[in-house]
Amino acid sequence: MSTRTAVPSTWPAPGNDLIALLRSCVTDPARVRTRDSQRAAAAHDASHYLLAPQAVVRAASADEVAALMRATSGIGVPLTLRSGGTSLSGQAGGDGVLVDVRTHWRSAEVLEDGLRVRVQPGMTVRQVNARLARHGRRLGPDPASESACTVGGVIANNSSGMNCGTRDNAYRTVESLRFVLPSGTVVDSGRPDADQELRAREPDLYAGLVALRKRIHANSDSRAAVERLFAMKNTMGYGLNAFLDHTRPVDVLAHLMIGSEGTLGFVAEATFRTVPLLPHTATGFLVLPSLDAATDALPALLAAGARTAELLDAAALRVARLDPDAPAELRGLRIDRHAALLVEFAEEGRAELDAVVEAAQPVLDRASLAVPAQFTRDSRVRARLWHLRKGLYTAVAAARRPGTTALLEDIAVPLPRLTGTCEGLIDLFDRHGYEDAVIFGHARDGNVHFMLTQDFDSRAEIDRYARFTDDMVDLVLDAGGTLKAEHGTGRVMAPYVRRQYGDELYLVMRELKQLCDPSGVLNPGVVLDDDPTAHLRHLKRVPRVDPAVDRCVECGYCEPICPTADATTTPRQRIALRREIAQAAAAGDQDRVRRLEADYAFDAVDSCAADSLCVTACPVTIDTGAVMKQHRADRHGPLAQAAGRVAAEHWGGALRGARAALTAAHALPTPLPRAATRALRGLGAGELVPEWDDRMPRAGLLRPEAQTNADARAVFFAACVGTVFEPSSGRDGAGGAGGGEGATRAFLALCARAGVQVTVPTGLGGLCCGTPWQSKGFTRGHQAMAARTLAALWQATEGGRLPVVCDASSCTHGLTQLHAALPEAERARYAELRFVDAVSFAVEHLLPSLPAPRRIDSLALHPTCSSAHLGLDEDLRTLAESVATDVTVPAAWGCCAFAGDRGLLHPQVTATATAAEAAEVTSRAHDGYASCNHTCELGMTRATGRPYRHVLELLDDATRPLKGARPETR
Repeated sequence: MSTRTAVPSTWPAPGNDLIALLRSCVTDPARVRTRDSQRAAAAHDASHYLLAPQAVVRAASADEVAALMRATSGIGVPLTLRSGGTSLSGQAGGDGVLVDVRTHWRSAEVLEDGLRVRVQPGMTVRQVNARLARHGRRLGPDPASESACTVGGVIANNSSGMNCGTRDNAYRTVESLRFVLPSGTVVDSGRPDADQELRAREPDLYAGLVALRKRIHANSDSRAAVERLFAMKNTMGYGLNAFLDHTRPVDVLAHLMIGSEGTLGFVAEATFRTVPLLPHTATGFLVLPSLDAATDALPALLAAGARTAELLDAAALRVARLDPDAPAELRGLRIDRHAALLVEFAEEGRAELDAVVEAAQPVLDRASLAVPAQFTRDSRVRARLWHLRKGLYTAVAAARRPGTTALLEDIAVPLPRLTGTCEGLIDLFDRHGYEDAVIFGHARDGNVHFMLTQDFDSRAEIDRYARFTDDMVDLVLDAGGTLKAEHGTGRVMAPYVRRQYGDELYLVMRELKQLCDPSGVLNPGVVLDDDPTAHLRHLKRVPRVDPAVDRCVECGYCEPICPTADATTTPRQRIALRREIAQAAAAGDQDRVRRLEADYAFDAVDSCAADSLCVTACPVTIDTGAVMKQHRADRHGPLAQAAGRVAAEHWGGALRGARAALTAAHALPTPLPRAATRALRGLGAGELVPEWDDRMPRAGLLRPEAQTNADARAVFFAACVGTVFEPSSGRDGAGGAGGGEGATRAFLALCARAGVQVTVPTGLGGLCCGTPWQSKGFTRGHQAMAARTLAALWQATEGGRLPVVCDASSCTHGLTQLHAALPEAERARYAELRFVDAVSFAVEHLLPSLPAPRRIDSLALHPTCSSAHLGLDEDLRTLAESVATDVTVPAAWGCCAFAGDRGLLHPQVTATATAAEAAEVTSRAHDGYASCNHTCELGMTRATGRPYRHVLELLDDATRPLKGARPETR
């Protein structure tokens, strides 16, 4: 058997009538996106399916979604709701209208001191939990993809996770929903009159729900089947347990929306009951001699109070022991049929945790452990143990053969059948040739995941996948289990819903779909599909495009932290578009290649902030920022590269020229420099010359002169950005004027006040960390600057004896990356140098010797992407807390995308990147605003209208002696 509908290499443009209709549904026609590149970028999700949408619409309100639903229902065009796109089963893509309900749907309101929270669908679970953490609460669902999956997806898939089981999943913890039906009716189930309103506005739907509820209740077999299947984690088909758990049709319908995967309506807002955070935790990694020994130990461990029990089979252990964080006992173990349980106890108080762990000791004593059990409460050790479990996906996905897809599936069976089911899966892997497959998952719930790699480029491979799937279905259903426990039915299991539930309950689901969506336009092919080979259609090919990105599994973990996500493209989309270009080229469609590449130049390459935060979120460690820098380098011809080298060799003069130009331009009427910069940009200098506006900073202060001190503790490398752009004074509420002394002067003043001597290298005025050349792809200039800087720092540090301290986090990070631009022969010398950011240096060497700082009441703190890369954020907070009583890092914090000069060249990118954080910052007044990088301070000042300064400037102010006051010492 082999059926496959290939994704077309050419995606036909939408008709003008459809475009006009969609534009009439939204207040801003620009939010209807029809370019080939926009549709292709939005289409790719974490699943192994790909469909070509006709248009992508960024809806901004429930009324707009209602209008879009009415419009598409009227003409029979499919409509698919898309939020985070982390779904693995194919429910986030369609070949009609794709409606983005993430971009404009990111508000959360904490209610009753965190006991409840009202959330829009575009917020990620982690973002919501960040707002709840200060109240000691969190959302009940705890999916492993919390950093990327959105609340909309959690509700659409009835997500659970490692701890929540069936008690705290989305279905159980949602209190009320505001949702939109395909007819355009908006229902708020939390209103007292919601049921009466539903009956008045949707009488046929209301009556149909009443009839279906009676039908299930009247059939004892149906009731028993629903009770049995939903006693487990179960996201297969529709949540028919709603008909048993609720009486009012509006409550039934609201709970049917949960897990309906966008096929019954759109959830615009949800109110959750939250669960308490349990701050005291003990974690242990238990290795047992066999799978059945592990599952046999489960009931006693759960009875003893274990809140989490994650299973790893022998194949998973073989992968896990390769991890550098694996315990020594595991690395040295000869793994045969072993299995492991990652067990965690968590309680509100320390004493309660002590009691639970002590009570569990007899259970551990009786278990036949292959490695002695040790439970740790150290957060760093616990994080390493969890990394073993969560890193399995990374390890298997990263090691797969290029061009193949990483498939992660999930099932659940009654706990007594877990061992036999796992052994049956292992047998199927062997029988069908999946040698790299691993099993892991939430053993306490009888819910396990299995991961394998699959090639969809040949008929033989697709047939193999089809045979394996049929055998796996037999295995799970024969064990009385469910084919989907957490990931939603999607397209991958839609053909098997009838078999799991039987004809009667399947017909109930069919009637439910008809009642809610009589035109059948909402996400067709998802949840229900009568075609037995539907799961073999629309399979996604993964062409090789670049070894640096071929590992990408299109999971979307990178997207929430990407500063250009709302403006242009995300890392996932940048990679997906390269794959689309490769597909079009292979098909000989040169017109499409040209269209995609023309858009790619700005949307992917030029707009990228290249901050590389994406690598910190990527499960397979792809640095898309570095890839975009390479694209920039590849575009520069010999003449441009030579010009970059000349600039590096004459950097002191270039800085003087930039300062003079800024000074002269500020002396002119605004229209003159604006016209001049527009002309230069029009001549092709758009990536070098910003368009002038009244907010352009004035020239900064000169860098310090060279100095040598015999007792120096460090070499001070003052960043050149401080000499190009003046600092904020900290007194201008609009953030528009400068006049402050900046981080360089503040650092030197603090050193003098603390009695700490530093050396300033000779020729500092012409040196740089190399970031401007690296970021813009001028490799020859980067190499020239790296050589000059290394030579100067080698001499100044006395061959690496002294550390190098820099006063801008991005420049500190740039210095740590200079080795990539050095010839192999020079890298040994470079390796002897130590680079320390001024923030960390101040915490260790200055703060203990300074007078006790005077504190302001409140401070808004903006960490930077570079501080995240450097592991600097804890020290940054320490300095901030030394000068302010209340320090707030916004929950919506993210990279500002100013990226050196990129915020000046493309201000719209910074505006979108900072919008959420700026709204949070300006929602209340603070006494100070701080960061640790001058260009980021410029970006945040522009975004908020508040004067952001380097935290060292605030520390300088706070420790400077007041006139007539006696210095206070520690």
